Amino acid sequence: MAFKKLLASLGAGGASVETVLTEVNVVPGGVVQGEVRIQGGSVSQNIEGLSVGLQARVEVESQDSEYKQDIEFTKLQLGGAFELQPGAVHAVPFGLEIPWETPVTTIDGQTLRGMNIGVTTELSIARAVDSTDLDPINVHPLPAQKAILDAFIQLGFRFKNADMERGRIRGTRQKLPFYQEIEFFPPQQYRGINQVELSFVADGNAMDVVLEMDKKPGLFSEGSDTFRSFQVGLNDFHGTDWAAYLNQWLSEVGSKRNWF
Repeated sequence: MAFKKLLASLGAGGASVETVLTEVNVVPGGVVQGEVRIQGGSVSQNIEGLSVGLQARVEVESQDSEYKQDIEFTKLQLGGAFELQPGAVHAVPFGLEIPWETPVTTIDGQTLRGMNIGVTTELSIARAVDSTDLDPINVHPLPAQKAILDAFIQLGFRFKNADMERGRIRGTRQKLPFYQEIEFFPPQQYRGINQVELSFVADGNAMDVVLEMDKKPGLFSEGSDTFRSFQVGLNDFHGTDWAAYLNQWLSEVGSKRNWF
């Protein structure tokens, strides 16, 4: 028995965890629901806690390097300590709120390259290796976000890439330690532009929309005419022709710089 407990502490013969999501398609401000299933191993084990959270793989830029980092940006405790008997099965339901700032990973059924967000499950076991699990989710845009994205497509922009970067965008309502950038290739009529980058920073009422052309690495050139930030209400965005709005801004910048 002592040998089996030693193996369990090393992850052999110990408890196993499986998380089953009721629906993997969610929106910011919504809830992802599911169930954590715990299967006891060959020996009894003291469980110190069970939690689920949301995790994103973000880019971190330092002075001389760039690397990926997993950041858990929300967490929900599901239970306290208990003793898990050999072979016992426990099913723990949960509802995990999706923060309003959560990056979009899927648009019109297409997964954005570079996005990696999922539900992480952690079973903390006394004197043993933590047992963790990660289940991907699809975060769809809010209707207000979709209106802006559709405007870019209407103008002929093509999706280039998306990433999540650790840091802050000045002057926004940002609370998370990272933000998303969605990059677009411009159509021929905006030939002087290399790319346009789009960021959303939302809360329960409105969102900051941040646009930038010719981004300088690691900096938002807020004083430049190639940077624009404006607020959009989550429920009162219908009255604006966003394609016309974006075209006017791009045309103004382009004419000033003799780009097109």
